[in-house]
Amino acid sequence: MSTLQGILSAIRIRPPKSSSDNPCMSSSPKVLFGFHAVGVRLKTAPKSVLEVFFDVSRRDARMRQFTDRAREAGVRLIESDGLRLAKMCGSHGHQGVVARVDAVSQVTSLDELLEQLEAAGIAQPLLLVLDGVTDPHNLGACLRVADGAGAQAVIAPKDHAAGINAIVAKVASGAAETVPYFMVTNLARTLNELKERNIRCIGTSDDAEKTIYDMDLTGPVALILGAEGEGMRQLTRKTCDELVSIPMRGAVESLNVSVASGVCLYEALRQRSTQVVQAASATP
Repeated sequence: MSTLQGILSAIRIRPPKSSSDNPCMSSSPKVLFGFHAVGVRLKTAPKSVLEVFFDVSRRDARMRQFTDRAREAGVRLIESDGLRLAKMCGSHGHQGVVARVDAVSQVTSLDELLEQLEAAGIAQPLLLVLDGVTDPHNLGACLRVADGAGAQAVIAPKDHAAGINAIVAKVASGAAETVPYFMVTNLARTLNELKERNIRCIGTSDDAEKTIYDMDLTGPVALILGAEGEGMRQLTRKTCDELVSIPMRGAVESLNVSVASGVCLYEALRQRSTQVVQAASATP
């Protein structure tokens, strides 16, 4: 592996998992459904998959590949039908695949995660904070984009946020299994604790003068986004170090929170990747 590839891969490194379950992640859902969600669990923690129910009427290549992978992992396969699967997971979006799983071990707290990142030499953590995102589909999409951009964790308040459930896991397409999700009692206090660790808290607001593209996102950063329409709560807004906006050039006034999260996280990733390339170029 080249020096540049090694540095780039460090942006995405994941901390080792603890032997204790993470209470803030609501322990993994007892039921996972959909090819992506179940497939990621088979890949990352096959021993936690108790059994997989699949729609025997599906005989396409994707289902054959999936069942072959499950058999290779030693998982029990049970023939079923679409109606039974829908009753098991509470959704008709199961794609013909439902799994019963055990909870997997995760880090126990945000403090533990940050300490593991520091021990691993990750000097520029990237965190996503969601204030008031209560829709499970939005949370799942945010987890998916956080995973894609290499964010180390997603944080939300306990009192006004969606928790991890089967719908979130399905929409997240496996990211609910890979991105730690911490629900904290007092979000403003948590942000202040992040600031004490020299992690800048940058919030998004439609009325901010600076845009996300004007902000240096190369250091330790927590990006804070509120629910679509309502935005961040006032105390959360006051706790932020700086506020930025996302430029809107059309008729709509705002973006869905998961789309906005993608814009912000990938701008941070772009800046960090550019910084890495420049540093590697300058090395003799």
